[in-house]
Amino acid sequence: MRGMRCSVLGAARSGIAVAKLLRSKGAAVFVSDQRPLEQLDEEALSLRSLGIGLEGGGHSDRVLECSLMVLSPGVPGDIPFVQEAGRRGIRVLSELEVASWFCRSPIVAVTGSNGKTTTTTLIGRILGDAKKKHVVAGNIGTAFSSVVLDMAEEDIVVLEVSSFQLDHCESFRPKVSVILNVTEDHMDRYRHSMELYAASKARIFMNQSDDDTFVYCADDPWTVRIAAQAKCRRLSFSTDTTLQEGAWTENGILMLGDQDGPKPVIPLDQMTIRGIHNARNAMAAVLVGSLFGVSIASMRATLRNFKGVEHRLEFVREHNGVRYYNDSKATNVDAVRYAIQAFSNPIILILGGRDKGNDYTVIQDLVRKHVKAILAIGESAQKVENAFRGIVPLHRASSMEEAVRLSAQEGRAGDVVLLSPACASFDWFKNYEHRGKVFKDLVNHL
Repeated sequence: MRGMRCSVLGAARSGIAVAKLLRSKGAAVFVSDQRPLEQLDEEALSLRSLGIGLEGGGHSDRVLECSLMVLSPGVPGDIPFVQEAGRRGIRVLSELEVASWFCRSPIVAVTGSNGKTTTTTLIGRILGDAKKKHVVAGNIGTAFSSVVLDMAEEDIVVLEVSSFQLDHCESFRPKVSVILNVTEDHMDRYRHSMELYAASKARIFMNQSDDDTFVYCADDPWTVRIAAQAKCRRLSFSTDTTLQEGAWTENGILMLGDQDGPKPVIPLDQMTIRGIHNARNAMAAVLVGSLFGVSIASMRATLRNFKGVEHRLEFVREHNGVRYYNDSKATNVDAVRYAIQAFSNPIILILGGRDKGNDYTVIQDLVRKHVKAILAIGESAQKVENAFRGIVPLHRASSMEEAVRLSAQEGRAGDVVLLSPACASFDWFKNYEHRGKVFKDLVNHL
């Protein structure tokens, strides 16, 4: 890398981390961000003190004065500067790919349209409870580039990876890859093509060989379809079918099977995290744990104590007999479907935000059966109302504060108020975490 000219597009968490990594290896690095310099945080501005060039307010031609261009996950691959880089023969890669060049540890990489954060966190907890040295990083919040040089060969790195990161990988090769599901999401970035989106997910195992393992959901049609392309060992999990090898449910018990036969892990009703989707997330995590030698007894103890992750079906409080749940991380329609199915109580659903090409027709029947009212929010409020008019009572809220106030008025003892937006948060909030925190603060002040 010494002396190589590198441009990094995006000065957020991963862009900053990969810029520092490349600079530490002797590269000449230039970072460019669409936001004006005054909107960048102190860590981004401090790059200049390390001898890293920095510009804000949009990309200039200087980003093309390089032999390597690194994209942050939030930077689309079809913007003009990225397209021009390709025409000029400049390598365009993701932060995930670049960080992997310097990784000596075995990698567990987890992707999927839904459940990535929960499963990645749970795998980390399983390894930690078994006293196995590991780091959890990637799309979950800690950039891979910021930890890769601190890891020893015997450590395990558990990465949450997105399709955006995989799109610009060349040699990325995990020891264990996981695809939880492939359902409609980010259609605005994939030209409304499920084929393109699924192909992006499949890149997670494209460099794996006989010594590696691919873990996937046997209940998900798209995942099964792309699994046939894997050239490594394959292990599947299912809540619908009994398997000879892998993980499945039998009489309400999570089972694990290998060459020694089936073994019970834990009754599902002893797990704190709820819903069929979390049963599948747990199966994936148990399969990964078993591949690294974690005992069933240890994994059982972890599953009994694991309470899930913030902003994913997170219980906030009960007020006047109404239970409030924060599912702000549900940024696609399929995530909302899982959330609705997790409850038997009548639901008041807060839905909307910045639309990503959502098709709400796929949950209309589910909404008709389980939802007593929808509170439409954000830029997509009109689209939400159009999709569910005549199916369920609708109310428009002009702010999250109004949505919480209306939900309190609508709710009766025994109801569930569920923030599960199916949309990105960037119309009203900085990110889904910000959206969830505002919701929780408002609920806790009712």
